[in-house]
Amino acid sequence: MNRAEKATLQLRALDVLRSLKETRTYDELAAETGLPAGDLNRYVNGHVLPGASRARQIVAEFGRDAIEAEIADRVERDADGYVDNSGIVFDQPLLDLVGPVAAEAFDFETPDVALTAATDGITLAASLASHYGARCAYAKKSKETAVEEFIEARKRLESGIEIAYYLPASAISPGDAVLVVDDLIRSGETQELLLEVVETAGAHVAGVFTLIAVGEDGIDRARGHTDAPVGTLVELS
Repeated sequence: MNRAEKATLQLRALDVLRSLKETRTYDELAAETGLPAGDLNRYVNGHVLPGASRARQIVAEFGRDAIEAEIADRVERDADGYVDNSGIVFDQPLLDLVGPVAAEAFDFETPDVALTAATDGITLAASLASHYGARCAYAKKSKETAVEEFIEARKRLESGIEIAYYLPASAISPGDAVLVVDDLIRSGETQELLLEVVETAGAHVAGVFTLIAVGEDGIDRARGHTDAPVGTLVELS
């Protein structure tokens, strides 16, 4: 770990602790984390940074638990089972905590590009790209007028409807490591098309990451198309 990576991890650990502290006393936070209340006070108030090993523990363990609980609490489902996660994808400070948590929780290769599908996945992909120092790219269901070359992926659904995604060819270079990102996975069809985009570009998959998985079909489908790690933070039945 170089100095920049260490500093980023330490600062994200502070972000996690400050987020937790909003709803807890220092004694409660100490009981939950097992860390001394005095140390937590100094961290939260910016008087000292946690060491690298402690920062990693804070992000990987307590950060993940806190984010999973926050996401699960904010997700809403209607009577037909449709998921409303707008309270999550529009909260950039929350999403900025996801990058270090996902990096510690899952063994993703460090990506050159975070790739998603427009539109709800864009804010999440941006936060992952920022954490890794990677480029952010998103595929759309329509071609942009000024772009001449596209990478295209198409799929005909069982209903007979065909869906397609288009990505400017310059967004991904051959040999790039690409982290496929989305806010939600249900059937896995969108992720399957994004994985096809990566393959067509001559790049390789660094991992597949989603905030929320509804059922197991989508996760299983993604795993069937790549040997790279596939991870989600919250699973809904």
